[in-house]
Parts: sequence; structure tokens; C-alpha cells
Amino acid sequence: MGVCFGIGRLRIGGVDLKRLSQGLKHLSSEFCEKMACMKLGSKTDAFKRQGQAWFCTTGLPSDIVVEVGEMSFHLHKFPLLSRSGVMERLIAEVSEEGEEKCSICLPDIPGGAKTFELVAKFCYGVKLELTASNVVYLQCAAEHLEMTEEYGEGNLITKTETFLNQVVLRNWKDSLRALQTCDDIISYDDELNVTKRCIESLAMKASTDPNLSGWPIMEYGGPMQSPGGSVLWNGISTGARVKNTSSDWWYEDASTLSFPRYKRLIAVMESRGIRQEIIAGSLTFYAKKYLPGLNRCQGATDTNSSTCVAPVALEAPPSEEDQKLLLEEIDRLLPIQKGLVPTNFLFGLLQTALILQVSRSYISNFEKRIGMQLDQATLEDLLIPNFSCSMETLYNVDCVQQILEHFLAMDQITGGASPSLVGDGQITASPSLTPVTLVAKLIDGYLAEVASDVNLKLPKFQALAASVPDYARHLDDGLYRAVDIYLKSHPWLSETEKEQLCQLMDCQKLSLEACTHAAQNERLPLRIVVQILFFEQLQLRTSITGCLLVSDNLDGSRQSGLAGPTERGWVSTARENQVLKVGMDNMRTRVSELEKECSNMKQEIERLGRVKSFTWGNVSKRFGFKLKSRMCSAQEGSISNQNTESRKNEKLKDRQGQHKKNSTPKSR
Repeated sequence: MGVCFGIGRLRIGGVDLKRLSQGLKHLSSEFCEKMACMKLGSKTDAFKRQGQAWFCTTGLPSDIVVEVGEMSFHLHKFPLLSRSGVMERLIAEVSEEGEEKCSICLPDIPGGAKTFELVAKFCYGVKLELTASNVVYLQCAAEHLEMTEEYGEGNLITKTETFLNQVVLRNWKDSLRALQTCDDIISYDDELNVTKRCIESLAMKASTDPNLSGWPIMEYGGPMQSPGGSVLWNGISTGARVKNTSSDWWYEDASTLSFPRYKRLIAVMESRGIRQEIIAGSLTFYAKKYLPGLNRCQGATDTNSSTCVAPVALEAPPSEEDQKLLLEEIDRLLPIQKGLVPTNFLFGLLQTALILQVSRSYISNFEKRIGMQLDQATLEDLLIPNFSCSMETLYNVDCVQQILEHFLAMDQITGGASPSLVGDGQITASPSLTPVTLVAKLIDGYLAEVASDVNLKLPKFQALAASVPDYARHLDDGLYRAVDIYLKSHPWLSETEKEQLCQLMDCQKLSLEACTHAAQNERLPLRIVVQILFFEQLQLRTSITGCLLVSDNLDGSRQSGLAGPTERGWVSTARENQVLKVGMDNMRTRVSELEKECSNMKQEIERLGRVKSFTWGNVSKRFGFKLKSRMCSAQEGSISNQNTESRKNEKLKDRQGQHKKNSTPKSR
């Protein structure tokens, strides 16, 4: 059963016609005439606001007051009930009470008073300007008020749905704005699926190559393009090409979303097969924007960042509790593959987690992530301040210890923990030997940096230094430098503790420069100095022996090939020989200096008599001086014998050559 009033259809339902006529007696012919003349868009100023109230200036007194929050709307019943099923029922209920002017409260309308203002204008025939910022609110309000086609053709639900599908979801910026407004209509999202549709639209556009489609550039206010791709000016091709857009063009826009919406967007993108490095880059951008501690930890420069845009700082940073929750969610969403996330960014997350005092499990997760790619870290990354209340040390050495252990465990799993040995004990290169070597240098540099901390205990320093495998250090120069700094900063160590500390080094793996410095280092224990001098002497003797062999080989090759080399070759060979002779003379001088130093040390030890049993004979027996010197003497004797035999062979060859020359004319 229905009654027609000229501009809309009124469904009465179970209401008595008599009561209905009493409730609608305010509808005079004058009002009907005004409503019939009110065309779409002809009364843009039909509503005026006075304080916390809105009034409709149609010339008729209002007969209904709608309360929405703190705002009051003084309206007329007929325009509302002719478009809304909910308003029809509410007005009918109030009309049964026989009151001429009724009051209705709508506390739960989506969008509040601002949205209801637009709904009321639509009911009065005022033309609405639908935008991406208000279409979601209007659609939810229309659904809430049951503004379907049964209450007038082209009702608000149809108009908002058409605008959403044909305009908003086809455009990146509009889809983003619409999604941002969905945070206030969570209770209506399950029925309308507006959030899901906006996220699907954004994910589809973000996973599409912008250089192929070209739509993101046009939406960002860029120039129009011709079919050939050139820039158009007033419809004329300028010949200029539009700059290609990188894969991170959407990072800034996505970071404006609340984290629940952003998380859903990332999940949909992963389901669409977008590359993990792009996901990691977006998460990095989002975290830097909402975790202020990251920017402080990483400093002003970020050389490892894969993004070409920088996040804009927020005026009001999130609370510590929100930052904790965000940090935990970032840990869950970040890809675990090595190299996808910058190492310095992971260190920033770790430091932020330590500052915010998050759960130990999340701190351990960040340590494991860093341990997987520790070979890509720098010394600045490892210098993590100690944020604990005790403040025992300046830097968090325990955290670096955990990271190193995770790296070594991962290296062992991948098959590179212990390189194989061949022949006389030489180490063969393994696939992961280079990363281990880089980490060894990194840890030695870190030890040298933290060694100056007077609060750093000896066991903690020893544990970190001993964690690095022996094969990872080709030379122990970096470790010697760290030990020397530690001894300088901790002069109160006993002789026993100094010897325990120096046992971390392998004296045979020190370079000649390091040996020279250590031999004159007064902070080292005497026993360590003697060992270093001994091995330095062995290195020099070995070097001299090698130079003699090379020199003899050069002389032999020169004498055996008189007719072959050119004059230029003779000049270069002579120069090389001269350089080798100069090096040999320098080495002989150094050996004599070392022997003098050893002799002086022997006299000093005997004079002081610190230990009765500590004589030079015992020292030579302990370190093998006599045995090694004999071996070196034997080597020198064998070398001299080889030189004598080589000269005899050369003389024999010269005689044979002269004999051939004398016999040649006779044969002719």
C-alpha cells in the first residue's frame, strides 16, 4: 500500500491512515509546491548553520529535530521519510504519540554530523559533490539509513556505489584516500567490503610495472603523454620523454595508512607475487617514518638504503607502547632471506628494540637476522651503546657476542665453518672463507675500539676474541693492536693476566712490521717479546734464503740464454737483481740488529736474576733456538753447495759450446 506525494513514494507499512494523516498534517499545499520547484542543485544555500544547529531555509517551519552528536538539524519529515526506510519507521513511531514536532536521535550514524548534513541535503534535492574523502562515509550512512531504490530512483546507495566503482577504484590516489577513511567505519566494513576493495585496487596498481602502464605518472599531476610516450603541451608533442618511475614510487603513499590497513595491503601484495625486496623496501620506509629511534641510530646518511625517497618525519611521534607493537609487527613481516634488508637498518631495529625494552625473543630475532649477513656490516654498525641500567661498559659487547655466534652457527650449517687441509697443512679456500675473513677483520676492529673501555672485563674481551676461528685470521696484526690497546688502558693487570691475554695471538702470524713494533713494546710480557723476536728472526732468515734462491735462478737463466734475450730484457733483469741485492743487505742488517738485541736481553736477564732457573740456555731450549739455528745453518750450507754445483755446470756448458764452434768449420 502506498501514497504518492508528487516527488516521492511513501510506504506506510502497518500504520493507520488516520494516525498518518495526523502526523503529516503539516504538509500543506505551499510546502508541496516549494518541494516540487526545488530541482537538483538549485538550492545550494538552502541550509544555514547557527552555532550547533542547522536550519533548512525553505520558508516552512521545521517539524522534526534530528540530534546527531552535539549537532541539531531542524528539518522537515517528508523529505527524510521519502528517501530513508529508517527515518520512515522512526517518524511513524513518533507520530503515534500525536506530537506535532518530534525529535529523533541518531547516535550511530557513520561519519557523524558532517555526513548527516550531506545526507539531509541529498534528501532535499541539493546536488552533492561526491569525492574520495566522503564517498565511504556516505555509502555507509546510506546503508545505515536504508536509502535504497525502494525509496526513490537514483537513491544515495546507488549513487555512492557507482561513484566508488567507476571513479575511486580506478585511480591510485582516490583509492588511497578512500582507504584512509575506512578506519572510522570498521563496524560496517564486513557488510560493504569497502576496505577489501580499496586494498585490492591498490595492490593491483602497486604490483603493476608503472613504466608499462603509465597511469601512476598521470595521477601524480605529471604531463600528459602521446601514444608514443612523449610529453604533450596543448595537445602538441614536445618530443621530451617522460622519466621512468622506479619500483618504490608507492612507498610514501602507503606509509600514510594506519598499520592495520598497511599490513593488509602488504599481505595482498605478497599473495599477488610481488618481489620480496620491494616488500622489504616498503617495510623499511614505513618503520623509519613511525620509529623515530631508527633515524637517530642510523644517523643522517643511509648508504645501504634501497629507496630513493626519504620518509617525512611526523609532528607527533607514536607512543612507546605503539612503537613496541609496531616493532614486533615489523619483525614478523620482514623477509628472512639474506641481503633483502639493509644491514644497518637491522642494527637500527636492534638498537630501537633495546631502547624500548621489548621482549627478549624479538631482540634475539634481530640478532639472528644480523648474524646471517654480518659480513655486510661495518664497524659503526657494531658500536651499539649499552642501554642497560647497570652501564657496566660503554658498548654492548654481549649483543655483538650473540651476533657473532649466530653468524658462526649459520656458517657451519652452510658448510664453511672449517676449511679442509691438504698436504703439509695448507688451508684450502672454501666458499664461505671470504665472509669469515671479513667478519674476523670486523671483530678485530671492534675489539680495538672497545679495548679502551676501562670497565671492560678481561674474560669478556677474551671470549669475544677467541670466538673467531683461527683460520679466519690470515694475520694477527689487528688482534695485536686490540691487545696492545687493552694493555695500555688496563695497566693494573698482573703478569699472569697479561700472558693469558697475549696467548690470544699467534706470534707466527704477525707481520714484520707488527713484530718490529712488538719487540719494542714495553707493555708486553717478557716471554711474549722473546717469542716474537725468535719468530721474527725465522721470518727474516726465510726471506733471505728465498731471495738467494731467486737471485741464483736469475743468474742461471741469464747465463744459459745468452743468445736469446734482447738488450731491453737484460736491463730489466739487471735492475731486478740489483733490487734483490739491496733487499738482502737490508735483511742481513736487520738480522744482526736482532742478534744484538737478543744478546743485550740475555745480559740484562742474567744481571737482574729475576728467576734463577731462567737462563739463556733454558730459553733457547724452550723455544728451540739451537735447533732452529742449526737448521738455518744447514740450509745455508745446502744453498752454498747448490751454488757451487750450478757454477760447475755453467763452466761445463761453456766448454761444450766452444768445442762445437771449433768443430763447425771442419765439417763444412
